[in-house]
Amino acid sequence: MKTAIIFGSSGLVGSTLLNQLINNSNYSKIKIFVRSSPDIINPKVEIINTDFNNLEKYKNLINGDDCFFCIGTTKKNSPNKNDYRRVELDLPIQIAQISKSNNVKSFIFVSSGFADPNNSGDYLKFKGLVEEEIKNLDFEKIGILRPSFLLGTRKEKRIGEKIGIFIFKLLSPLFVGPIKKMKPIHSEIVARSMIKIANSDLQKTVYESNEIVELSNP
Repeated sequence: MKTAIIFGSSGLVGSTLLNQLINNSNYSKIKIFVRSSPDIINPKVEIINTDFNNLEKYKNLINGDDCFFCIGTTKKNSPNKNDYRRVELDLPIQIAQISKSNNVKSFIFVSSGFADPNNSGDYLKFKGLVEEEIKNLDFEKIGILRPSFLLGTRKEKRIGEKIGIFIFKLLSPLFVGPIKKMKPIHSEIVARSMIKIANSDLQKTVYESNEIVELSNP
């Protein structure tokens, strides 16, 4: 039986992932690192209230078999440039480094479509830089998922994203060939694929959105 570690369990993908892991017989314990305690009571779930500005304090607790990283933010929620960089770049790299030092076997990271360390925009640039660092850490198993627009019920309202999803849904039938990775994807599919990567012997490391859909199939 395995121990899962989740960072970002309150978000769209993370909360879906948590529910799926609770019902997955491969895992006997799920450690979630959170800013505030969620309304969840389950014998498999260990809640670790965390000061993310002082992660070294929790270093010894970041241990287990598979680490799933789903934390993300927006410029609206983190208008300060330093805070945004901290969440999108520094935090995932620090957690990946700690996980590696604690011999965590797998690191599964929710990135973004078109992530690129050389991109001029912070969001795609930071995602790309994190991807490169995770690869360099050489975990036994790495999963980097690049979903397109995410479907599902969010706790927060993102008007711009909703408009984008609506437009992309209308255009989805036209997304064929190289651009089929731009089709919107449901959080349930992303979470299911994350678990499959952690529990399968796969050769790939990076999964585009359409490949995530294919991977989630039985």
